[in-house]
Amino acid sequence: MRIRVDWRVSCRLVGTILKWLWVPLLLPLGIALYDGTALLPFIFPILGTALLGVGLEQLTDKRDLRAREAFLMVSLTWLSIALVGAVPFVLAGEGMLVTPVNALFESMSGITTTGATVIVDFERHSRAILMWRAVLQWLGGLGILVLATAVLSQLSVGGAQLMETETQIQDVNKLTPRISETAALLWKIYIGLTGLQVAVLYGLHLIGYAPEMTLYDAVAHAFTTISTSGFSPRGDSIAAFSPAVQWAIIPFMAIGATSFILLYFAFQGNFDRLRNSDEFRFYVGLLGFFTVGVGGVLLVDGAPYTSLEQIARHALFQVVSIMTTTGYASTDFNLWSAAAKHLLFVCMFIGGMAGSTTCSIKTLRWLVVVKAFSRDLFTASNPSAVRPVRHSGNVVDEETVRDIYAYTLVSLVFFIVATIFVVVDASRVQLSVTEFEAMSAAAATFFNVGPAFGIAGPLESYEPFPQSTKIVMTFLMWVGRIEIIPVLVLLTPSYWRS
Repeated sequence: MRIRVDWRVSCRLVGTILKWLWVPLLLPLGIALYDGTALLPFIFPILGTALLGVGLEQLTDKRDLRAREAFLMVSLTWLSIALVGAVPFVLAGEGMLVTPVNALFESMSGITTTGATVIVDFERHSRAILMWRAVLQWLGGLGILVLATAVLSQLSVGGAQLMETETQIQDVNKLTPRISETAALLWKIYIGLTGLQVAVLYGLHLIGYAPEMTLYDAVAHAFTTISTSGFSPRGDSIAAFSPAVQWAIIPFMAIGATSFILLYFAFQGNFDRLRNSDEFRFYVGLLGFFTVGVGGVLLVDGAPYTSLEQIARHALFQVVSIMTTTGYASTDFNLWSAAAKHLLFVCMFIGGMAGSTTCSIKTLRWLVVVKAFSRDLFTASNPSAVRPVRHSGNVVDEETVRDIYAYTLVSLVFFIVATIFVVVDASRVQLSVTEFEAMSAAAATFFNVGPAFGIAGPLESYEPFPQSTKIVMTFLMWVGRIEIIPVLVLLTPSYWRS
């Protein structure tokens, strides 16, 4: 059998990425030097990734990336960075991350900006290791943004087709004449927002509103907020900080889940793009709807909060956190009533806007589904009517509508199968997991949300799950982050032969 994929081109580009992975490793290395903790966990991967990257670049002189090779490159990039990211955890030999399965779970959760953790003993891990978790998530948030712009937009897969439908990707390509310049533009916006959040969080500390928020905490949480990721160096997540910090983090989670293309125009003073975006209005509307719903339930329940400010803060924080797939916790929502928890569960399936750092199905797909279904209901009673689906003034072609339906269906099928596996595997090892807990854990990992309910709740950990379940969840995080299609394509024989 002759392989029709030039895998050397894909591996060469992966090598180029790995070659520069030593740069972000310098931050935790510097913290380890300052704190006097182990340096080997960072020195070894710095040298190893540089040598491996240079070696992979020698496989071929070709640089052109066709669609077939791009599928392989996208999948291998996320997988290879997750494997490298796990090395410092294993070499550090600290706490739950000493085992390879747990280390890979944590690393994949980081680079895919999921925020699910197996750590139960945060105090046993050095500040350098906890910062490496945050750095991984910051890289993952920007990485998917640049990758979607530079590569996925050319493959017509997943969310890229949808962003083309709204002309967002076309707008990106029009912003600058070369994709490298576009990537640099996105870098500037991303770094600028990260720096702004560091300043806001540490500023609250300096003026006395956040005594627990050190500069280290400000940087770590800025890295994991704008990337809508959710790793915190604190075991209590954002519940460890004052209400002022919780209020300050909410807008940055929401901004991270907003299309960076629309943010670019907003920063240029063109707010009409925000106002005229159907998806942005839909996104904000859903945030408001679920916040009012959760807040109303908490108000009726009357516990465990004693003031309207607490109810409003926790309802808004948790809805924004879960819907944007950030996964922070301002409170232990495991203690909420079934009604409030089920509303949060629904938020796991929504996600933020296309062209943002967020995960899950995304609001752009759901908006097209709603509009297409509404059109189908109309034409059922008016068969002679011609009523195209429109989005932000543009007609969505029928092929794209079908692709959206198919993607949404495949996502839900993945979720159902994953839920069944979690239940069966937990039963195999006599782990007590309810159906709702299994559903939330499957959704939280596949849709890259992070915390679930029950044993994997906001202040708990995924550590109790058997290793086989954690391996499957690691796979789910990988597949969910790159939007299913690239991995499924690799599994088809025709991809390699025809």
